Amino acid sequence: MTEDDATLILPTVTAEGSVDDTAVFARVEDARPEVDPASRALIELDGVGMTYPGPPPVEALKPVQLKVGDGEYVAIVGPSGSGKSTLLNLLGLLDAPTSGTYWLDGHDTSTMKESMRTRLRADKIGFIFQSFHLMSHRTATENVAMSLVYQGIPRRRRRQIAREKLELVGLGHRLDALPTTLSGGERQRVAIARALAAEPSLLLCDEPTGNLDSHTADAVLATIDELHSGGLTVLMITHDHDVAERAQRAVTIRDGELREGNHIGDERVPTDHPGPGTLVMPRAQ
Repeated sequence: MTEDDATLILPTVTAEGSVDDTAVFARVEDARPEVDPASRALIELDGVGMTYPGPPPVEALKPVQLKVGDGEYVAIVGPSGSGKSTLLNLLGLLDAPTSGTYWLDGHDTSTMKESMRTRLRADKIGFIFQSFHLMSHRTATENVAMSLVYQGIPRRRRRQIAREKLELVGLGHRLDALPTTLSGGERQRVAIARALAAEPSLLLCDEPTGNLDSHTADAVLATIDELHSGGLTVLMITHDHDVAERAQRAVTIRDGELREGNHIGDERVPTDHPGPGTLVMPRAQ
C-alpha cells in the first residue's frame, strides 16, 4: 500500500512522523441541530460543483443538489469520463468542492480544516475500490487491523475487531492467509472487512466488482446487499446498470451533470424504489 492509499483509511500523520492529535482523537462537534432520524439526510450536496483550474478551466462537476437518506442504497451510474471519479473524491472527502456545501452526517465539511476532514473521513466513510489495495506481506487480519492503527485502539482489540469483520464477510477460515493466496473475491471481501472496521456510517464503493468474474461479482454484491439490509448506507459508483439495479435508487452522471434514474445504455425510467433521498438539478439559466 502506498502512502496515498493509506490516507484513504488512516488519519493524518505530521511531516515529523507524529500523529496529529486533533485529527486522530478529536470528535467533530455536530454543527446542526438534532433532526428526526427518519427524515435525516446522511449526505447533502447543496450546489456542489468542481472546476479544475486552467488554462482553460475544466468544469468537471456542474453544481447540483443531492440528498441521500440515512440507510439508503444509491447507485451513481456513468460511463468513463462522466465525472464519476470527481464526484467520488468529493463524497469521500478526498477533495474539496470549488463551489457549494457538502454536509456529511450533519457536519458542514466545507468549513473544516484538512485535519478535521481526515478525522471525519476515518470516522464516517468506509471505502471499497476496484483494486483491493491490500498489503501483500500482511495477513488478512493484519490488513484489516492496520486501518485502526491511528485511532488509539490497543493492538489486541484491533486484531479482535479485524477477526470479527472478516468473519462477518465469510472469511473466518482465512484469517491468517496472505493476499497472494486468496482469490479475487476473497481479496475484495478482505477490503470490505477493512472498510467496516471503524463502523462507518457510509460505505462508498467504486466499481468494486470491476476486476471480478460474474459469479464472484454476484457474491460480493450480495455481501454489500446484506450490509445495507443491516442498516448501512451504501453509495455505489458504477458504469454497469445491472449493478445499479440492486440499489433502491439510481442517479446518472454524464458530462458532469446528474439526473435521477438509470439511463446507461437506454432511456430507462427511474427505479421503482425512490427511497428517502432526492436529487434536484439546477434550473437552466
